[in-house]
Amino acid sequence: MDGYSKLVAWLKVLLPLTALLLLSTLFLLSRNVDPMATLPFADTEIDERLRGQQITAPFFSGTTDAGDRVSVSAQTMATRSGLNNEATEFSAQIDLPSGTRINLVSDQGQFDLSGNTSILQGNVVITTSSGFSLASEELLAEFDTLVLDSPGAVQGTGPFGTLDAGRMRLERRETESNAHLIFTNRVKLIYTPENKRRVINP
Repeated sequence: MDGYSKLVAWLKVLLPLTALLLLSTLFLLSRNVDPMATLPFADTEIDERLRGQQITAPFFSGTTDAGDRVSVSAQTMATRSGLNNEATEFSAQIDLPSGTRINLVSDQGQFDLSGNTSILQGNVVITTSSGFSLASEELLAEFDTLVLDSPGAVQGTGPFGTLDAGRMRLERRETESNAHLIFTNRVKLIYTPENKRRVINP
């Protein structure tokens, strides 16, 4: 047997052995990798996602029977139990047929999809295109009928000056296209003389 034939015979043995050696090395190296260490989530975030279905940056929009355009967004939204949903960094925009715009923001919100009701909590701020800016810690909202009710104290400013009240309610009568703000329970108003506006509409 000449030298070339001997070389070919040795290569037929060495090449398969080399391939097996490389494959075994890959498997050995892979055993040293912790698969959990490669996940881009902290343990608390994984637990949070496993407890409920979570959506990042949800956005919803629609129109009520009265013609109000409603847009709702949040940083996250998760289903905790039943039909109740919890949202963080909540915001909503309501455009009335009259042309008035109402903006709502809060730290968090809870939504009952079956009852069409929402509870906004934590640094709730209500602003309107007509010049109102009101703050409260809690706001009950029914977007389908456009009813906003703050059962607790409200502070803010309006086109007429500054005010404090123990309760506030925004609602619209069936025969009207605009909505009205109603303040009750120890209302304190500091009126601005140069503004002669008498009717309080948001």
